[in-house]
Amino acid sequence: MSDSGVNKVSEYSEKLSNNTEDDLSTSISEDFSEELNIPKDWPPLATQRPQKYYFWNFNGPSCIDLDSIATQPSVYDDPTKAKAYQPIPEYENIHRFDPLARWTWREEVRIVRKIDLRIMLWCGIMFMALQLDRGNISQAVADNMLTDLGFSTDVFNNGNTIFTVVFLVAEVPSQLISKKLGPDRWIPIQMLCWSGVAMSQYALKSAGSFYATRALLGALEGGFIADVCLYLSYFYTTLELPLRLAYFWSALTISQIIAAFMGFGILHMHGDRGKEGWRWLFLIEGAITAFVGIWSALLMPPSPTKTASWFRGKKGWFTPREETIMVNRVLRDDPSKGDMHNRQALNFTSFWKSLCDFDLWPIYIIGLLFFIPSSPVGTYMTLTLRGLGFTTFQSILMVLPYQVLSIICLLLNTYAAQKWENIRCYLGIFQQVWCLACLIPLRVFSEETSKWSKYSVLVVLLSYPSCHAIQVGWTSRNSNTVRTRTLSAAMYNMFCQLGGIVSNNIYRADDKPLYHRGNQALIGIACMNIVVYGLAKIYYLYRNKQRDAQWDALTSEQKHEYRHTTKDEGSKRLDFRFGH
Repeated sequence: MSDSGVNKVSEYSEKLSNNTEDDLSTSISEDFSEELNIPKDWPPLATQRPQKYYFWNFNGPSCIDLDSIATQPSVYDDPTKAKAYQPIPEYENIHRFDPLARWTWREEVRIVRKIDLRIMLWCGIMFMALQLDRGNISQAVADNMLTDLGFSTDVFNNGNTIFTVVFLVAEVPSQLISKKLGPDRWIPIQMLCWSGVAMSQYALKSAGSFYATRALLGALEGGFIADVCLYLSYFYTTLELPLRLAYFWSALTISQIIAAFMGFGILHMHGDRGKEGWRWLFLIEGAITAFVGIWSALLMPPSPTKTASWFRGKKGWFTPREETIMVNRVLRDDPSKGDMHNRQALNFTSFWKSLCDFDLWPIYIIGLLFFIPSSPVGTYMTLTLRGLGFTTFQSILMVLPYQVLSIICLLLNTYAAQKWENIRCYLGIFQQVWCLACLIPLRVFSEETSKWSKYSVLVVLLSYPSCHAIQVGWTSRNSNTVRTRTLSAAMYNMFCQLGGIVSNNIYRADDKPLYHRGNQALIGIACMNIVVYGLAKIYYLYRNKQRDAQWDALTSEQKHEYRHTTKDEGSKRLDFRFGH
């Protein structure tokens, strides 16, 4: 299937954005309908563009007539062209594909809420389980794990580096397996496997066993995030996905808050049966993940039309009408989602083409660098608090303020990215300036500085407005095909893990407790990141300007011929424009 369907919808959205609300009911839809040769006797289409609404808009945005048609124009409305954009026969939802299907905004809002509760909520719970096993190492070291095992800070750094390297290497293989087996099968398998390794940390005795469990956790957890992002794309449109990803990463922070209270209680088991509290922490939280993994195998449907099962019910979660709406709204938004079956593997050629898509590399480079200025501070937070004189249990609970604030800042940042187009790079620069403003005081603090002053700066720093969810959505948006999108999510996360390798080795044992040398390096990286975001903005503006010049040089006939005969795919199309 060609990608011109995606670009037709993009053209329509651009036309909508350049007109007032009063114009929407006539000129835009009529112009688009005429261009697509929509038969006069076909059902009407929406006269209002899709609106961005949030969790507090329970009935959808107030500016929309809920009983009006919500079905957005697409290439499927032109009988002379629709055949070229038909989903492949193997597409798992083909039986619900219907170009004549129409639905109201009230129906669409209701079905999106249902997807949020059935699909998004459980994805958030799975992410929380991941963070329990990935993040409890910080609570373990606050309980003197390093001292109990005779480890230095450098052994701790080496273990984190091993985890990150293996996590990185596992990203693409995990994504390829997920595409072959289906995320609904592969994700529960991942969770059950890594929960077993997580529980085995109860028996840690040496640096060798520590390194081994770190490596196994990295191998089994690698790809999980990209796999879930791929899974969510089956249910949400490109307009809805970034905000859901913000909710997804909010679940990570909520997990950290819950883990702080759990850790406070579990670590009080210190001495039970002669074992340290951190051993019980690994065992109990690993068992929780195993429980979530079992439920995931039962609760995750393969696709919108495959929700029926002995556990989910013989009739499934959605009615035939709801399935029709779910399938057609997603395909109208992005016809390329019908290009592949959800259990169809990628071949090497597809993988190589995705890897060589150089226009995505600015985002990958940003993924490598953007969180380094804050990451070491977060990793060493509990150790730093212990060094400042706070007790184990004080240190665990004192992470709560910045975790709550970080959720608020994440959602506000994502809201800004949703409300105003093409400000992604500006928001990234703001994140780096935020970190820089806190790193400079950390660099100049001395031993005599009040511990509460240090703690306050640490809380503000770690409350930074993260751009992670925005950048995952940005990667998906600039991919523009299922083939590229499948690999780009994994590639982006791989570069994030590469950044983790760097950040894991910035704070060294000979630099504690104030880590002046490390903080000086973080200041330099934050300054460099400001430049990187600026260069990425310039690059995409330049690429769009190039495309504009090439496209405007074509006659109307040449543009028409290009749309229907080109072999350019995804972001390589002349009529595609990059987000920035």
